[in-house]
Amino acid sequence: MAVCARLCGVVHSRGCQQRQPSGGGSETELEEGGRAERVEVQPAPRGPRTLLQLPPELLVEIFSCLPGTELPPLALVCRKFRQILSTDTIWRRRCKQEYGVHENLRKLEVTGVSCQEVYVKLLHQYRDILGLWQPDLGPYGGLLNVVVDGFFIIGWMYLPPHDPHVDEPMRLKPVFRIHLMEKKSATVECMYGPKGPHSGQIQMVKKDEFCTKCLQTDYHRMSGGRQEEFRTWLRDDLGRTLDDIFHEHMQELILMKFIYICQYDNCLTYRRIYHPPSRPDDLLKPGFFKGTYGSHGLEIVMLSFHGTIGKATKITGDPNVPAGQPTVEIDLTRPVRLPPLEHLRNIDELSRLIMDIHEQINREQRLAGREEEAAGVQEEEPVQEPPPPLKTKNRQVDGRGEQQPPDLQVFALPDEVLARNEDYPRSCRMCFFGTGLIAGHGFSSPERTPGLFILFDDDRFGFIWLELKSFSLYSRMRDKFQNSQPPSLEAFDEMLKAMQLWTT
Repeated sequence: MAVCARLCGVVHSRGCQQRQPSGGGSETELEEGGRAERVEVQPAPRGPRTLLQLPPELLVEIFSCLPGTELPPLALVCRKFRQILSTDTIWRRRCKQEYGVHENLRKLEVTGVSCQEVYVKLLHQYRDILGLWQPDLGPYGGLLNVVVDGFFIIGWMYLPPHDPHVDEPMRLKPVFRIHLMEKKSATVECMYGPKGPHSGQIQMVKKDEFCTKCLQTDYHRMSGGRQEEFRTWLRDDLGRTLDDIFHEHMQELILMKFIYICQYDNCLTYRRIYHPPSRPDDLLKPGFFKGTYGSHGLEIVMLSFHGTIGKATKITGDPNVPAGQPTVEIDLTRPVRLPPLEHLRNIDELSRLIMDIHEQINREQRLAGREEEAAGVQEEEPVQEPPPPLKTKNRQVDGRGEQQPPDLQVFALPDEVLARNEDYPRSCRMCFFGTGLIAGHGFSSPERTPGLFILFDDDRFGFIWLELKSFSLYSRMRDKFQNSQPPSLEAFDEMLKAMQLWTT
């Protein structure tokens, strides 16, 4: 009764009887003081029961929120949906939200290309090549970043700054571009050479691997022949001239690299790589760094952490240690307290300190091996690694319970250690025992030798190669990379293993 009264607009009711008249409305009898009064209540209008009954502007808003890959099946439902899905507003939003195209897409109207065509024939068709890649350039490797840049997809090759200026920003060089400006199908252009963009091809070989091919290699040639091409490459890529190179060994290395790279100026294969994942307890933020490598110049490495081990993997390499190999490994369970400055200047003092740790590790490994052999559990129980350093509020405690003060340590290179860049920090946060990978030409007789890892700050670290008596300084690349995160930690670890095989 109370519900009927509220529907009828009456607060107090003694009686209410409702019947359905023949006119289609609702007729209600109210009894008030013995007198009956009839009031006819019209039913509320019914709303749309299907998407087809919604107004077109509402359907445009709904379809704009769906992923672009879900829209083509909707166009097959009926003619109305197909007409609505031809609205550029829908595809303009998909281009912005999925691929970050922030330019004024209305400019496309001048060329007669719709936003739907940009999405379907350019962005979606080439979506699988977006992200980070390593070119198959033998031991030299490289770093390619494929991005959406306005109405183009561009492959940028990242080149280190000129040696030895490790703190300077990276240099970017376009390798190819894809656009959809005048034709109804995407156009691939090779950007290599001095004569501007020219015809090229891109083909997905398999998952996470694609290749590029130049169809007009005459655009790569210079009027002065190979000699002019070599001088131009020397100036642009290495920041040098022929007069700068008076060391015979360096001349051989540079000429060898030029000849090798020229073999791939018409066809090149790329394999996907990922940005290293980050964890809250990492020693510093993982990422890409530029490092000094003596006569080989500056090279790119990728720093990642795996429990108690840190790894610097080469993204670019050289004939001795090629790209893909773990150039430096850090044992985070072996912190090193530097001696006073007067002793640090002596290479023998530093060598004794590092070699003592190296011998201790060898003794522990031999002891663990004998214990496993005696127990007969070589396969069942792996050797337990020492616990990682524990961080407290004011002091750091290593795996053996020894406290390390949090203040900076004074740092200076020993007098006999050679540094490509003398402009290195004179204090550091902490140091760890590590090993560096060295090898002969052609990656012959590779071996890991002891060294010292030095953490200067959040963006710089160094490594002293004891056997080589040389110092490498590394500085973080500050470039931002999209579409570069690994799908899982396992996928990143598998990528590292595969990288070693690519150049072995």
